[in-house]
Amino acid sequence: MKFVAFERAKQGTGASRRLRTSGKTPGIVYGGEGQPQLIELDHNALWHALKKEAFHSSILEMDLNGSVSKVLLRDVQYHPFRQLINHVDFQRVDARTRITAKVPLHFKGEEESEAVKLHHNLVNHVMTEIEINCLPADLPEFIEIDLGTLTAGATIHVNDLKLPKGAKFVSHGKVNPVVVSAVAPRVEEEAAAEGADAAAAAPAAADAKPAAKAKK
Repeated sequence: MKFVAFERAKQGTGASRRLRTSGKTPGIVYGGEGQPQLIELDHNALWHALKKEAFHSSILEMDLNGSVSKVLLRDVQYHPFRQLINHVDFQRVDARTRITAKVPLHFKGEEESEAVKLHHNLVNHVMTEIEINCLPADLPEFIEIDLGTLTAGATIHVNDLKLPKGAKFVSHGKVNPVVVSAVAPRVEEEAAAEGADAAAAAPAAADAKPAAKAKK
């Protein structure tokens, strides 16, 4: 994806406030061999771009003064209650340097799986994105997971995923966490509990009838 940015000459709280009032969003580009670059972007164009998943997880092409460079979105700061973007951060990308980024997980085929179709399991998406380390050229827009072979009560772990060539999962100390689990419905348990409650209530109801007769 490509977007247009402009050089930002002034910095500081007052200057940023005036930018937002004029329909612009202040930002910064850092990393790589160059110095941090102050930029500004059209707020409405940025707002619509941020609604697209690919803008968050893909290598972006930034057009700054007619020169195009590759960057990665790193942070977005929103106003606490207004529909306003306060600030945005981008990181320069070097084709030869590995990067760490979060990639969305897309799931398909669960409705046709044995777990859902035959056993009416509930599919729990424990993770909706995964953090990987790879070269920029190998960064995928998303990782697709086919749940068509999911069986009753089964789980899918990170080690079961097919990551892009050369990509490594960033674990943050978690060893092979669960991505998806198929869980049996609780209908039978709830029915058994209701039956037990009904059985417990029956003797109480029987004892109440003689007491009512004696009162008459």
